[in-house]
Amino acid sequence: MGTAQFDGHVDAYCDEVQSSISFSGQEVAFFHQVKADTLVALTTRLLGDPARQRVLDVGCGVGSIDRFLSGRFAHLCGVDTAPEAVRRGGRENPGVTYAAADGGLLPFADASFDVVFAVCVLHHVVPGRRIDFGFELARVVRPGGLVAVFEHNALNPLTRLAVSRCEFDEGVVLLTRGASTRVLTGAGLDPVEARDVIFTPFDHQLARRFDQVMGRVPLGAQHYVVARRGPAQPSSG
Repeated sequence: MGTAQFDGHVDAYCDEVQSSISFSGQEVAFFHQVKADTLVALTTRLLGDPARQRVLDVGCGVGSIDRFLSGRFAHLCGVDTAPEAVRRGGRENPGVTYAAADGGLLPFADASFDVVFAVCVLHHVVPGRRIDFGFELARVVRPGGLVAVFEHNALNPLTRLAVSRCEFDEGVVLLTRGASTRVLTGAGLDPVEARDVIFTPFDHQLARRFDQVMGRVPLGAQHYVVARRGPAQPSSG
């Protein structure tokens, strides 16, 4: 769910991330937009009308992704361990509900959401606790609902370069698409789809079509894995 070390350094973090990807020629908002559009498309295809879905952004930070998702779902919530970050997210995205968490349990009841997603959060979670993180994502999604994780691709050399240039990513362990999938399957979720995205830094329809064609090749800048929570088991009583 992010880390409290980012609190009090919100502006520095955003600037640091932008600096780390400057060689791409794109603003960081471009990458947020692509992932937001991908999430909406996945929801539409796998669940139905996004306007009927309750969605949770885990590790939301200042709500940079939510800027591109607000108004596209029935209800959008964000949660992070950094209180100042979520306060800023609330100011910048008034249509989104934000909450701070302590880094353990998410502050939501079981099966509260149709879709739960985490963008570039897993690589900040200690490897030995990633399955626990996956279980918590699974807990708050309803039976039949979706859990999606987006992550930096450990196999892409330019992604590794960007991460190595970002002070806040010092010491992180990046995940391959297979490693991200194993986190979700280890948490009892059923994988539905796993693909790479952002093969080029170009902001036009042809580039996104290229992503769709190349998605199975594990060389995109980032990847996503989507899994479904199985149906509720009948009570033995």
